Amino acid sequence: MTTPAGTGPAAQPDRTSVDTPAEKLSGTTSDASAQGGESTLPAAQALHHPSAPVPATGAERHGMFGAHGSGDTSGFGLLVSEPYSPAPAERPYGSYFDEVADALLAAMQERSIPPLALLQTTVANGEITFYIHRDFLTVMLWAVRDDPSLRFELASSISGVDYGEDVAKRLHVVYELTSMTYRRRIRLEVAVDVDDAHVPSAVAVYPTADWHEREIWDMFGIQFSGHPGLTRILMPDDWLGHPQRKDYPLGGIPVEYKGAEIAAPDQRRSYS
Repeated sequence: MTTPAGTGPAAQPDRTSVDTPAEKLSGTTSDASAQGGESTLPAAQALHHPSAPVPATGAERHGMFGAHGSGDTSGFGLLVSEPYSPAPAERPYGSYFDEVADALLAAMQERSIPPLALLQTTVANGEITFYIHRDFLTVMLWAVRDDPSLRFELASSISGVDYGEDVAKRLHVVYELTSMTYRRRIRLEVAVDVDDAHVPSAVAVYPTADWHEREIWDMFGIQFSGHPGLTRILMPDDWLGHPQRKDYPLGGIPVEYKGAEIAAPDQRRSYS
């Protein structure tokens, strides 16, 4: 595809962002090794063969629809669903993914970001996902935004996910990034434990992350370190708990319908 002059992969390294002075960038990525130390793994090995597997994003499930002991004769009650784990992708990735992966590797090496910052690369459902170590999220965001070969200038969406109580590192933050320069999309993903639900804020890199992170904090209880004003955005300020966590009670109030009363959701018949 045709790219603007001076912004393609062959362009001379110019680390000044289109909207951020170069001096601000020097304080974010050049000291990446000081944050996590040097790694003895070759950078290419870390990109394609991660040293630590990404945790499973689900628990083993039995039966269907959560039904047990209901006299089922269909056989669905005997189904066993294994926990899903995102598998590392192998070259070639296809589409523009190989070019993006090479550009990201080069940006990491140039900015002294240690290989352990990138845990795994996965390609599924027409998307490429880079699983990032939490300690290096900020410098990786600066790299994918400002490197001339990447230029992911837009954070299209930042979302929270809770994979359930029986899952290690059950809380995930997913960054959907778009390159307006090259018309490309990638995903970055970070996983944390519910007892240590802290992730660096992306507001300094993507100012629109302000509202996304507030909603994730409100719904999932993930705290974003360095956020300028981490307050609830959907629920009242004095609300207790985070409604989209899997261990949050359903709650509810009775509903009257044509003379009949329907119990609150947490008081209805359970099928599990």
